[in-house]
Amino acid sequence: MNDKSTTARLEAQEDRQTDGATLPPGRSRAKRAIGRLLLILAVLVGVAGLIYWVYGRYTNVVVYDARIKADMITVGSRIEGWVTKVAVSEGTVVEATQPLVIIDDRDSRLRLEEIDAERQSLRAERERIEAEIRMIDQQTQGRYDASEAALRAAEAANAAVDTELEQVRTDFERGQSLLNKKVISRQRWENLRTAYRLASQQSLKAQADVAQATAAVLEAKADRQRIDVLHRHIAGLGFDEERLNTQRRRQEIDLGDRTIKATGSGIVDRVFIEAGEFVSRGQRLLLIHNPKNIWIEANVKETDIRNVRVGSKARISVDAYPDLKPVGEVVRIGFAATNQFALLPSPNPSGSFTKITQRLPVKIAIPQVEGLLRPGMMVEVEIAIARD
Repeated sequence: MNDKSTTARLEAQEDRQTDGATLPPGRSRAKRAIGRLLLILAVLVGVAGLIYWVYGRYTNVVVYDARIKADMITVGSRIEGWVTKVAVSEGTVVEATQPLVIIDDRDSRLRLEEIDAERQSLRAERERIEAEIRMIDQQTQGRYDASEAALRAAEAANAAVDTELEQVRTDFERGQSLLNKKVISRQRWENLRTAYRLASQQSLKAQADVAQATAAVLEAKADRQRIDVLHRHIAGLGFDEERLNTQRRRQEIDLGDRTIKATGSGIVDRVFIEAGEFVSRGQRLLLIHNPKNIWIEANVKETDIRNVRVGSKARISVDAYPDLKPVGEVVRIGFAATNQFALLPSPNPSGSFTKITQRLPVKIAIPQVEGLLRPGMMVEVEIAIARD
């Protein structure tokens, strides 16, 4: 026991001598001073950070779970058919009117050729009728003119005969009176009566000639009315041709829809079909977004929304790129809380109620930075408070 205690005291004494030789008393005090100084600096930095955090919360509305969004355009099919080619893949940068998907168009082209053949047939029928109209016009025009001239001549002759008949009838009536008075002889009266009868017959013949000439004019006019019938037939062909033109335009639209093109510039996000598949009308084929047209949707607490104004600046911190600090601007404040758009309603049949702070969507416009900002990325938003 004594030997062990003596050994322990000797080892402790050697340790103290060694420490005294390694760290002099002055250096030990300097080390302790530096430690206290570092502790004070750490406390000051913590206090400054706390003050900065409190100041930031007082001057900004902060949202930690905001996301970058963009208009995700769903490209669908207006017609049905077999896909013959998918010209793009996921990640392809496309420009406006660039072909994306091609659908089999053989049947559509055949239908277009069929319509063109019907239009040519109508055109040939129109030309045939127009030629017939010209032939009828040449054949009937001369006869119609001659029959009208004959009618005018017959009417003139009838007028002359009527005048002569009137004169002869007057002479006959005067002779009848003179015969009764025995002024003229009976032979003279018979001559006047014969002349009256002959004039009456000539008048009847002249009237018959007028009637015959009138009938000839009507017949010639009826022949020329065939031209009007043919003109009406041409008009009917015009309606048929317009119907075919409408069908052709519709078929051209159908043919054009079989090459599905991009409506604007963007990037292909998803492709849902492959070549050889059959697509239906309205089926979703592609998903595209324009990387230049992005924004941030931040759901702000209803207790903070009074401090947000349209036009307020917003500092953005992107989780994926900590060094990237774009500045955005509030362009729209939602008019309804997000719970109003939930698929499942939240009824309260039991009568118990727990108040939960609701949030309103705020849209913040931001510039694209070298294509780094992509829809769905998480960001933190600090919206400058607008105080009245």
